[in-house]
Amino acid sequence: MYIVLLGAPGAGKGTQAAMLAEKTGLAQVASGDLFRKALKEETELGKIAKQYMEKGQLVPDEITIKMVLERLGKPDCTKGALLDGFPRNLEQAKALDNALAEQSKAIDKVINIKVSEAEVIKRLSRRWICGVCQAPYHETDAPPKVAGKCDRCGGELYQRADDKPETVQERLKVYEKETLPLIQYYKKSGKLVEVVSEGGPKAVHQKIMAALN
Repeated sequence: MYIVLLGAPGAGKGTQAAMLAEKTGLAQVASGDLFRKALKEETELGKIAKQYMEKGQLVPDEITIKMVLERLGKPDCTKGALLDGFPRNLEQAKALDNALAEQSKAIDKVINIKVSEAEVIKRLSRRWICGVCQAPYHETDAPPKVAGKCDRCGGELYQRADDKPETVQERLKVYEKETLPLIQYYKKSGKLVEVVSEGGPKAVHQKIMAALN
């Protein structure tokens, strides 16, 4: 089974992907994690991506697509995967569909996690990330046991520059522009399921499991 998780920044895609991975046994494939790993290990694709990132430019779709498809070729993805943060636009979605079709596979479900703009700003402005393992925390909803320290690895927590309130609204505009055609694409295929992000992570997880079942 191949499942795509869509949602605006702060919708909780990473949290839900991790919960689904634990529940289903499917591999979690997060594009952000792949970029960080490729940069750290200085892989060929990582070096190419770095050239764009150092200039403050978006990494071209073809590089992102290659990186994700390379990950989906690993043994732990043979039975399927949870795609978190990919595809981000229509071109990436079509490339993914074509690549899976060549292996007689296809996306089974697309979960679109819906959340209001006000809630996104609230979540992101209070979100903190571990600088080592990238585990997410929230000042009020999911605080660390020790302030400023990651529960998992003890790493220092930091707030991303693009999580600050003044930049979140711009991120939402970009997301809507890129993702609206993507949502329509999956809706037309009959694979899209929309889940409203209310009631906390466990409640959202239950809604997603009900949709998948």
